[in-house]
Amino acid sequence: MLDIKFIKENKDIVSLAIKNKKGDPVDLDELLDLYERRNSLIKKRDEINKLKNEVAKQRDIEKGKQLKQEGQKIEDELAEITKKFIKLMSLIPNIPSVDTPVGEDENDNVVLRTWGEKPNFSFKPKPHWELGEELWTIDKKRAAKIAGSRFTYLLGDVALLQFALIQFVISTLTDQVLLEEIAKEANVNVKITPFIPNVPPAMVKPEILNAMGRLDPPEDKYYLEKDNLYLVGSAEHSIGSMFADEILNEKDLPLRFIGYSPAFRREAGSYGKDTKGILRMHQFDKLEMETFVVPGQGFAEQDFLVAIQEYFMQQLGLPYQVVSVCTGDMGFPDQRQIDIETWMPGQNTYRETHSADFVGSFQPRRLNTRVRKADGKTEFLHMNDATAIAIGRVIIAIMENYQNEDGTINVPEVLQPLMGGRKTILPTKQAYASA
Repeated sequence: MLDIKFIKENKDIVSLAIKNKKGDPVDLDELLDLYERRNSLIKKRDEINKLKNEVAKQRDIEKGKQLKQEGQKIEDELAEITKKFIKLMSLIPNIPSVDTPVGEDENDNVVLRTWGEKPNFSFKPKPHWELGEELWTIDKKRAAKIAGSRFTYLLGDVALLQFALIQFVISTLTDQVLLEEIAKEANVNVKITPFIPNVPPAMVKPEILNAMGRLDPPEDKYYLEKDNLYLVGSAEHSIGSMFADEILNEKDLPLRFIGYSPAFRREAGSYGKDTKGILRMHQFDKLEMETFVVPGQGFAEQDFLVAIQEYFMQQLGLPYQVVSVCTGDMGFPDQRQIDIETWMPGQNTYRETHSADFVGSFQPRRLNTRVRKADGKTEFLHMNDATAIAIGRVIIAIMENYQNEDGTINVPEVLQPLMGGRKTILPTKQAYASA
């Protein structure tokens, strides 16, 4: 949520942001009128409450009744206006940063840099769904039988690959010295602290998801009506909101978490899209970085998170490109969004594997998460969230980039010790003879 004073003083900027981010139309004049009326009613309510206290001391019963009626009338009007005011405020997206490209959709995103060489095969590379079926490491047919479409079984060495990726990420993000090296190599000036491992709730209340600015579109979420809870689409939803209505001390920031969580998405808007393989699933696992920093340090923090993402991909030896996401493609609460797209030779294209979102004070204002500065004053802190590893998508990238002509898949060197020394992903029935 934006500061209403900012909206009042920068109507043109806010209107342009709504247009460029393709948000719902908002009548800013109506919003500001509601704001003024709300303030006036609050002032009247406070005056009446003061008079009620004075009358109570004088024991003037009739006057007290009159003031009570007037006060209730004001409270009712204030509640109605506040409801309308908050509804309009919640429709206004975050303001894109000045370096965010203006565009309609993903076709207008801007490639900032590339890394790595695309593999040169002596054979036609296969997509991961063919490799997974031949190796019996991905089984969507049996998953569909028991759960429906867009679910899967991961089997054998590919299942081990998932756990190796988890351990690789967590061991990196809890290593102070390694994080300092990553920041230095990227020329990023931030205070380095290890990430705190975090296994958060996989369900959140509707008001929390709305405060995070991630409720829309609701049809893309799994909702448990009986319990009034949503299944999370990312660990960001439950970690980013964990300090709602709290004040953190400046000396404790930056505060960084690496969260592991299953993620659930209905993919309502992608009917018939990416139905092969495991790119777009209803259920998947993900490691997410969530950080809380003092205002003024948010952009540098995002650069640090992107540097970490690039470190992961470079260690895995996967070719990628870093992309500045345009206004029409970026998230509602995002001020600046940077994605990493990884080369998938079996599909002959780049696919998004990582996203890094700087939201500034937008989510903290909605969550009422603040920082107490050294001078005792409080203000809304700044937040970032970023993919550490979208496990299924990185598995896809490894399978397609490291495939051999015989259908086996080499294991990236950095992961081999975490897979019991395995250097090759073999057919499940061969690697596990009793299968």
